[in-house]
Amino acid sequence: MNFDRHRRLRRTEFMRDMVRETKVAKEDLIYPIFVVEADDVKEEVPSMKGVFQISLNRLHEELEEVKAAGIKSVIFFGIPDEKDPEGHGAYHDHGVVQEACRISKGLYPEILVILDTCLCEYTDHGHCGLIDPDTKDVDNDSTLPLLVRTAVSQAKAGADIIAPSNMMDGFVTEIRKGLDDNGYSHIPIMSYGIKYASKFYGPFRDAADSTPSFGDRRTYQMDPANRLEAQRELESDLEEGCDMMIVKPALSYLDIIRDVRNNTNVPVVAYNVSGEYAMTRTAVDMGLLEESVIMEQMVSMKRAGADMIITYFAKDICRMLDEGMK
Repeated sequence: MNFDRHRRLRRTEFMRDMVRETKVAKEDLIYPIFVVEADDVKEEVPSMKGVFQISLNRLHEELEEVKAAGIKSVIFFGIPDEKDPEGHGAYHDHGVVQEACRISKGLYPEILVILDTCLCEYTDHGHCGLIDPDTKDVDNDSTLPLLVRTAVSQAKAGADIIAPSNMMDGFVTEIRKGLDDNGYSHIPIMSYGIKYASKFYGPFRDAADSTPSFGDRRTYQMDPANRLEAQRELESDLEEGCDMMIVKPALSYLDIIRDVRNNTNVPVVAYNVSGEYAMTRTAVDMGLLEESVIMEQMVSMKRAGADMIITYFAKDICRMLDEGMK
């Protein structure tokens, strides 16, 4: 017989462990947390079972779970009491995510804190920047100074990483300059520069109360049909000084994650978004899929080239790893 014996390396558990090419570790995971300003709130997001909006005065409960699970990194999203056209809460020194950061650093300084840098959670229209009164579209250049103010206020609050998600042209270079000019040259930028105008964000917008009140975000987020455009965004952000690159969403964009991996040596982050979470969570809870499919999804993102994964499944994955699942 003349053929290859591939099954030799699959014969036992130990053998399979030894030759496994891709592994998921707790250190890979970043857990999103939605923080509200109002007191004494802990409400499950209806479209995201197991994910909660939680008050600043109860944030310690969530952080205790994060710490106990072994999660090393969190990213905070804020839901302010009041919103306005300019999104003042985003760049207030005592805004909700700035205060969440201070609480986290006070309780668990070893947990790495990433802050989302955008205006959509703070504007009353739900868009990621200032609205031009004539075009009714987001005004790119007038929004940039507000993003810089937001990033600087977040660095001042103690953020370890700034993660701009607004998709304005030039946001990385402006934020980098703003951080450097204010004494934060040591703070890295994790750019959401490859962010598609996806329909998988619906549950997040419920959780963050950030659904646009008119129009959509297609004039600043990317067309899901485009692959080369991601390369252009990557090149711009690298030139402007980003330290890490996010691809969002993840599961329907594994080809993009691989392209980014092949074209840069900065760390690549996959954002396993809310719609992906909701679909899988529902299928597992209904018994349509085994829970181990969650780990298979994480492995697929790592195999595509992601170094880190932002995922609402972080607690579940930590438990699976503790139970020996690979």
